[in-house]
Amino acid sequence: MRKTERHFVEDGPNALRQIYKTVSPWKGVKNFVFIQIARYCPILELKNWIYRRILHMNVGQDTAFGLMVMVDVFFPEKITIGRNTVIGYNTTILAHEYLIREYRLGEVVIGDEVMIGANSTILPGVTIGDGAVVAAGSVVHRDVEAGTFVGGNPLRIIERKNP
Repeated sequence: MRKTERHFVEDGPNALRQIYKTVSPWKGVKNFVFIQIARYCPILELKNWIYRRILHMNVGQDTAFGLMVMVDVFFPEKITIGRNTVIGYNTTILAHEYLIREYRLGEVVIGDEVMIGANSTILPGVTIGDGAVVAAGSVVHRDVEAGTFVGGNPLRIIERKNP
């Protein structure tokens, strides 16, 4: 099971319709604008500056985000990415999920020298260990051990490095 905090909502509309009881709409607008700038920006250091200084993500030295990477709009500060990691084109990293009667928040921790393939989705509450590789198009719904090559939906281990 992923490491998420569960928050139940009162009667009324679904949890997503009640999002502004959870997070300021102004934070959402500001984050959305800067995330869109970072998504299209070809300058890697400028992207990292936006993620670190404006969105308050913990991003390690020499980490590179491909074009169109989408980080969590409402809770980017819950995302930590180690040094010298590559986040592939059009990957989505979520730190929240809104359901009908509850929402869940979870820290996402991506280690050092991790390779995330293009078009992958990282769900809230997962940790991806140092040196892991996630194949393109994967849905990471559980923790990935260091040095492990995983892929698919559902996620499965493709190869483990010898210790």
